[in-house]
Amino acid sequence: MHAYDEIYLDDAMKNLGEALDYSANVCHIDADEFMELFIAGGFAYSFGSGSPKSLSGLSGTELVMETLTKAGLDITLPKPQAEYDCSPEYWCGWILAYYQWKTGRSFRNIHDRISMAEILRLYPILHEASEDRAADTVSSIIARKNTVSGLQYQRRICGYSQKELAERSGVNLRTLQQYEQKTKEIDRASVQTVKALADVLGCRMEDILEYTPKDGNERQ
Repeated sequence: MHAYDEIYLDDAMKNLGEALDYSANVCHIDADEFMELFIAGGFAYSFGSGSPKSLSGLSGTELVMETLTKAGLDITLPKPQAEYDCSPEYWCGWILAYYQWKTGRSFRNIHDRISMAEILRLYPILHEASEDRAADTVSSIIARKNTVSGLQYQRRICGYSQKELAERSGVNLRTLQQYEQKTKEIDRASVQTVKALADVLGCRMEDILEYTPKDGNERQ
């Protein structure tokens, strides 16, 4: 079920796109930091629930100003931009608004499962694709996080505890836990780190990566 009536969707996508663009490129606030403030201040709830005032009553720039003011941040807000180009941050807000509307999930629920940084990394390959394709990709990333990681699977086969694997491979225990929980991407680890883990587990490096190296698709 969609989050609210589709007649508000265009305004929602435009305004959240503008908000992410203004906060990142004018106010120089990290996209994930802004989303935390957006959620904590209650604006995300009213926006995601379809409140006409939040969706259409405030521009994206005004939404940022209200969010930062409510957070009590002592900063001088720059003047609004006259126009907003399709920057990566604008696209991120645009797709986030579409995904939230399409799935009916709260912004908190979404943000707990995928960061703005992760959505921003989709921009180069998806900014010219349809909103549905981008939304499906976001869903795939979230679904992947809900599955057992390749590293955890291989570790369990070998019967090692996380501590034992960390000691044998020389990889920091906390880092190893983050790789298994997928809060840190093992695909971005150094070759030496991945090789050290694979050597101890007696598997290929590809077996503990989350994307196959040939075509960049997700592990099935």
